[in-house]
Amino acid sequence: MILYHGSNIQVNKPRILESLRALDFGAGFYTTSSREQAEKWAGIVTKRRRTGVPTISSYSFGEKAVAELKILKFDSPDGDWLDFVVANRKEQPVSEEYDLIIGPVADDSTLPVIDDYADGRYTKDEAIRRLLPQKLTDQYAFLTDHALSFLIFQRCEVLS
Repeated sequence: MILYHGSNIQVNKPRILESLRALDFGAGFYTTSSREQAEKWAGIVTKRRRTGVPTISSYSFGEKAVAELKILKFDSPDGDWLDFVVANRKEQPVSEEYDLIIGPVADDSTLPVIDDYADGRYTKDEAIRRLLPQKLTDQYAFLTDHALSFLIFQRCEVLS
């Protein structure tokens, strides 16, 4: 499998950096199987940091990792995913430790729904009803150095 990371720089040696903001699955190194999503993030990160150029780094990720990593996978934006994302965005501790979390991306189009749910304006059922029609891409959050050891850098591409 090929995974992509969008940034303002080449990332040939991924690291876990403590984030300055709360992310869907906590502090980690985030990738996606969607090149289009990585391109979008490369542009956003470059604008936010006001330095560098939009860059896509790609990695191979083998099936061997599945047997060796503690993985949490959300197949769709369901109630468990919603509660997990809200807990991370509120920086509340998660009960279990994982090496890798895979699931839908809470992007700009979904954040208002997630915020309204977190603030109690939507029930869980209503929030999920509003999220399901949206075409959400995936994200792979590598949360430990052990998980990162299974990512093998392939190439880098600077976007024009």
